[in-house]
Amino acid sequence: MMRRTLGLLLTAIFTLAPLSAANAQRRAAAGGARKTSMTNTTKPAAAAKPASVLEPTQSPLVSFCLLFMAGAASDPDGKEGVASLTAAMLAQGGSRALPYDEIVEAMYPMATSFGRQTDKEMTVFSGTTHVDNLEKYYALVRDMLLDPGFREDDFTRLKADAVNFLKVSLRQGNDEELGKEYLYNIIYAGHPYEHHNMGTVASLERLTLDDVRAFYKQHYTQGNLVIGLAGGYPTDFAARVETDFARLPAGGGAAKKFAQPKVSPGMRVEIIQRETRATAISMGFPITVNRSHKDWPALALVASYLGQHRSSVSHLYQRLREARGLNYGDYSYIEYFPRGMFQFTPDANLGRSTQIFQIWIRPVEPQNSMFALRAALFEYDKLVRGGMKQADFEAIRAFLVKYANVLTSTQGARLGYALDSRYYGTPEYTAFMRAGLSRLTLADVNRAIKQHLASDRMRVVMVTKDAAGLRDALIKGAPSPITYNSPKPADIMAEDKIIERYKVNVRPERVVVVPVDKVFR
Repeated sequence: MMRRTLGLLLTAIFTLAPLSAANAQRRAAAGGARKTSMTNTTKPAAAAKPASVLEPTQSPLVSFCLLFMAGAASDPDGKEGVASLTAAMLAQGGSRALPYDEIVEAMYPMATSFGRQTDKEMTVFSGTTHVDNLEKYYALVRDMLLDPGFREDDFTRLKADAVNFLKVSLRQGNDEELGKEYLYNIIYAGHPYEHHNMGTVASLERLTLDDVRAFYKQHYTQGNLVIGLAGGYPTDFAARVETDFARLPAGGGAAKKFAQPKVSPGMRVEIIQRETRATAISMGFPITVNRSHKDWPALALVASYLGQHRSSVSHLYQRLREARGLNYGDYSYIEYFPRGMFQFTPDANLGRSTQIFQIWIRPVEPQNSMFALRAALFEYDKLVRGGMKQADFEAIRAFLVKYANVLTSTQGARLGYALDSRYYGTPEYTAFMRAGLSRLTLADVNRAIKQHLASDRMRVVMVTKDAAGLRDALIKGAPSPITYNSPKPADIMAEDKIIERYKVNVRPERVVVVPVDKVFR
């Protein structure tokens, strides 16, 4: 059943994103001539000029990814958010020659834009344009990055946007992203990853335009830059871009490496009190595995089996939603996946030295919150104790080999993943996944589960209205039976009797209530 359903899912995925005949012919024509050039295949050390990842094709589109190895983890103490605000000033603040509204107006007839994304270790600027507009487009984005306007009114506007994002969009408007992001805050307490990528409300309010200028001067250097280009650009174009960006300060020094967070043993539950109609749940703990680790393919397979993002055939989804109707979906991850409620596939260029294993339980009715928490822990513990079964292993492995193609189905995505492969020191992503998965055995996967997922350091974040009542329920540990509107099969009812009494192994002093206005403060 699992294999048949996965096959249907893959058919649906590829049907939703068909290639036009023209695009298919163009890709076939370009296949023999396509060449990927990487200056390095490992993390860059001291650099005399910008590194490059080049993927020329015969496509009429040209994609840019200009990646700087500096992000929120480089924010100075007390100035959390300056990395993100600096990137915003570059991408949405105009150049010295043109204010931002004129740049938007210039890009409009080209049907293009220029975006940015700041994570812990990376800030990337990206966009795609038709080759006919390449010179005009490149002139705009080059000046935005190399000769920024740094206008006071743009700074005021973008700083207000960042503060409002934390205070309103996250705190008041999105229980799910609130819980997921706060989970990272508490797991990485005392670590450079601790604060949200946007910063904190208090630090943002203190930032000045001089702070942005100083961060730009220190971190926007040749040594921190990797230039990514893909598509049908002229043969001399890449060299011209490299020459232009050699105007940046040289920079240098080894790339920063970030240690694992120090997380004390035992479970900890933090309940965010907020006026909301449902209860959102996120849980997880740090793992020593990232994409450069030999066990990454094994854990990627485990995460897909347990809770593939937006998949209706994954194990948690089947047990919590399909069997019991608890919520909309239930997913698991071994890499940071922000904005998951808005998209089906993860963004590239979120490379991190250290990751967490995470389970995301989408909101449940408050009266079912204890049962949902217990059910998720019950399924997680069952996986750690018993491992995967051979049939599930084979079905998920077959799915992931094809899913890698979905993740890299566009030119921009392939370029983004190529930059990530350079960061992690791995081969091209689809080849990396095919090779890693082909070598896997069920024994490898179950060993990796025992080695990396048998953790006593689980951190749980719950967002709910009656935080005090939920805390009391957790401390008392009383049964939490669930009721249904229609009869359930006998095996589900029997399992419910186990789950409703399943022990949540947390000490009373490690269950705390956090008012929502203190989150990201």
